[in-house]
Amino acid sequence: MDIVVIAHRVPYPADKGEKIRTFHQLSYLVARGHSLTVFAPAEDAADVEFARQLAAKLSIRVYTAPLASGGWRKVRALLMGQAISASYFYSRALQRLITQSLQQQAPDAVLATSSAVAIYAEKAIQPLSATFRPRLLMDFMDLDSDKWQQYSAKARWPMNWVYQREARLVAKLEQQIYHTFDQSFFISANEVSLFSCQLAETSKVAVLANGLDTKAFYPGPVKEASQVAAAPVFLFTGVMDYLPNEDAVLWFVEAMWPQLRQQYPAATFYIAGMNPSKRIQQLAKQPGVVVTGYVVDILPYYHQADIFVGPFRLARGVQNKILQAMACGLPIVTTPLGAEGIACEDGEHLLLASDPAQFIAAITRLLAEAALRQQLSAAALQLIQQHYSWQGVLAPLAASLTAQQGQS
Repeated sequence: MDIVVIAHRVPYPADKGEKIRTFHQLSYLVARGHSLTVFAPAEDAADVEFARQLAAKLSIRVYTAPLASGGWRKVRALLMGQAISASYFYSRALQRLITQSLQQQAPDAVLATSSAVAIYAEKAIQPLSATFRPRLLMDFMDLDSDKWQQYSAKARWPMNWVYQREARLVAKLEQQIYHTFDQSFFISANEVSLFSCQLAETSKVAVLANGLDTKAFYPGPVKEASQVAAAPVFLFTGVMDYLPNEDAVLWFVEAMWPQLRQQYPAATFYIAGMNPSKRIQQLAKQPGVVVTGYVVDILPYYHQADIFVGPFRLARGVQNKILQAMACGLPIVTTPLGAEGIACEDGEHLLLASDPAQFIAAITRLLAEAALRQQLSAAALQLIQQHYSWQGVLAPLAASLTAQQGQS
């Protein structure tokens, strides 16, 4: 099949959640023999180069067009009464490329990644003749309207007003997309359930889960139990100017780290990820806290860690970092939000904790019981191997395209 993919970011390199997800979808479709043309807005010259690399790596066509300045995109959204996230990724030049491609190429399907780029597909199909209309697929990933609502509950004025406005407008956009597109996907059953509360019927919605590349993430050498107990290494990974990640790490360091350092004076906490905000950078002044910034290869950080912490208070969808930690055989302590959408059980695959006292108790237990660490690691690794291969979790995408072939 001939498929056009509209991504809100160039999905390469696959070094953050949504880029990892879209990159593996592209790889999966290419492996199944489909012909792909990818369009994405470009923030800068680096994105243009990444698009070239992606095209070469997968032998597909990748086109970009520049975005206006970030400030103007936000102002434009306010002036036009649009969601900021939708306006933020919109480029008139990219729109022209996509519209021209659909008119000339007549693809079988259009796959859009996130509600922010739905406008490209909707505008591009308007000039098409009534006899031709590609199948429209939307990968919402997360229920973004709920994410913005969570942000508003934590923020003060004026940001709480901005977040509430975004939540309202994105919810309206999500519902419009559901009626316009032929099939929509969310990252987990929890997201589908939340979305179902907004609509009378959701027959065109399915789960398209995140997978894990076990060739890229795998267990490292096992440390001696005495070494772990004497100088435990804790880890959190992610893009560190992203609010849910920033909030999680700040809460962990401020509410839990002083007591943990008192109990384990040689303990180290690695915060590994690109774009650390100023508040995250300041945490490096705390004893035992290391803020790495961007790292070329995250795997060594998983291999040197003893416990992965996921102290999420704001989250939507499935946390790739939790899947990665599982694949690397790391014992995990996380809030229920961190485990959301993952087919795991508390006490079997990881430990859940909802407040600082529970977090510290769970960590203390893990450090005292080597057998428990080994048990959780083995069960989590088995879960990843059995249920989270990309080949398996992307089956609904193939099924939706097969349905299109059957109708044509």
